[in-house]
Amino acid sequence: MVATGIWYATISALLWGGYLFGLKRYFSGFSPAVVIVTANAAAVAWYLPVVLFAPADGPVSGEITPAALALVVGVLLASAAAYLALLYALSAGDVSYVAPLGKLVPAFTLPLEVILVNESLAAAQVVGVGFATLAVYLANYQYTGLLAPIRRAATHRPAQLALGSAALYGAVDVGTRVLLQGVGIRSDVWALVYTGGVAVVLLPLAARQRPDQFASAVPKFLALGAVVAAATHTMMRAFAVLPASVVSPVLNTQAIVAVVLGGLLLGEERFGLRLVAGAVAIVGISLIALG
Repeated sequence: MVATGIWYATISALLWGGYLFGLKRYFSGFSPAVVIVTANAAAVAWYLPVVLFAPADGPVSGEITPAALALVVGVLLASAAAYLALLYALSAGDVSYVAPLGKLVPAFTLPLEVILVNESLAAAQVVGVGFATLAVYLANYQYTGLLAPIRRAATHRPAQLALGSAALYGAVDVGTRVLLQGVGIRSDVWALVYTGGVAVVLLPLAARQRPDQFASAVPKFLALGAVVAAATHTMMRAFAVLPASVVSPVLNTQAIVAVVLGGLLLGEERFGLRLVAGAVAIVGISLIALG
């Protein structure tokens, strides 16, 4: 079961890494809210037949209490905010810079699981958080002084947005684990609710920002929606069988995929240093998972 969960998480990471690159390369002319709502609506259209005609095993859900409903709403709101922050970070900065920062989710997931779901904290995990912090430092290093990266991470808008997104996604990952493993919502059903719910949350904002030239971009959004559907499905299947502190690190190796694609195909600056930052982030993420 563990091997199956890791496999699902790895496939999801590859898909999400390509998705991040695609957002920067092909959708930078659209507002983040429009991209999220349209892509997620397309993903629901792609994924609904799977849930209806090839559902996962087991009941749709366990008992849905008011507390569970409140958690669903909280996860959707936090995810919508995290999604927006990440896309605004991509709009303002290079994908090879934003990806390592925005995907440091495990550094936030770990303390939340310790506090909220009584996970134990190992020494290796503390070291892993240190490596994650080093990755932030390296991503912001510009040969201008030892303390300059710290100031840049604290004041540079793309860094603020990316790290804020990571913090929110840390809470989303923990909430997702509780809903799948505690409440017992079936993974494919939650994938559908999650994808469509985020679109509903952001629909009022997207409706005010709808571009005039939209029809010609519909095929691109349909393709993006197919990636979102596949990535979300594999992600939820992983969360259904493994703790968030294991799934989240594997998922966030997507940062390396995004860094490589951004550096090689978009010609972004400081590719080598950002690749090192991404690798250091993966080391930290792995220590958090294995600890």
